[in-house]
Amino acid sequence: MSQAPDISFKSWLMVAVLGFTWGGTFLVTEVALEGLTPFWLAAGRIGFAAVLMMAIWAGLGFKLFDDPVPRGTWGAACLIGALSSAVPFMLLAWGQQFVTSGFAGVSMAAVALIVLPLAHFLVPGERLNLRKGLGFIIGFFGVCVLIGAQAFETTGASMEPAGRLACLGAATCYAVSSILMRRLPPVDTIGLSTVLLLIGALLVIPLALAVEGLPPMPDTKTLIVVIMLGLIPTAAANLLRVLVVRTAGPVFMSLTNYQVPLWSVVLGALLLGEPLPPSLLWAMVLILSGVALSQYGALMRLFRNG
Repeated sequence: MSQAPDISFKSWLMVAVLGFTWGGTFLVTEVALEGLTPFWLAAGRIGFAAVLMMAIWAGLGFKLFDDPVPRGTWGAACLIGALSSAVPFMLLAWGQQFVTSGFAGVSMAAVALIVLPLAHFLVPGERLNLRKGLGFIIGFFGVCVLIGAQAFETTGASMEPAGRLACLGAATCYAVSSILMRRLPPVDTIGLSTVLLLIGALLVIPLALAVEGLPPMPDTKTLIVVIMLGLIPTAAANLLRVLVVRTAGPVFMSLTNYQVPLWSVVLGALLLGEPLPPSLLWAMVLILSGVALSQYGALMRLFRNG
């Protein structure tokens, strides 16, 4: 898309809903991992969401691209499908075996920092200026605190550093997929959401079978949790995400990351009794400060228009 981002009150409302939804997803994932292996958890939520969205898309006549697509568009769509659901869902589910839901949520704030330099070169109207650059540097220090020096040790004494890096790898996937999604030609929002989930399902289900074998038989609680994960933070939230990125742009979409860390830390502490180490709190303050500084202009526009 070549037009500048179109940011409205509706855009802000969708971002607020996404922030709360995804902030609580990490807590629900912790519960689901008690009864299901990581890759099959990712496969279950993506597969259920893909079937649901397929039924909706079929009812609307399978609309997708408005015009004949340029060469390479379908290749880009496959890459977006992998990076927007299959790969990050697997990384997060695997990583959350070794880190708290609060840590996983705080790591998602890195999405905004990764989007900034990419959008500068690849998205019209998203130029990187001095203020955004300073926000990027502050947030980068927060990411370093979040990872911790032990993440780069190679003693193999603990899997927690690998879990931390897996969560940050998922954040990188979300950032890159948002940039690529914005660059697609005009497309139906529901159709694109469905296609991306179908691509994700086609990738993650065979991989789960190859890595973890046949899926374990989940109990009733786990099955309900997986259905919830597929319905709300996967199908519905993926549709909202596509809509925000395609209209307001990937940098605005990254504002979701103001809220995700806060909700994940608060809900994890209140409902799961997770600890709140000083390093996690400092990382959250630094990352959110960097994101706030980089997105100051968008926030001021909201206050003026509101």
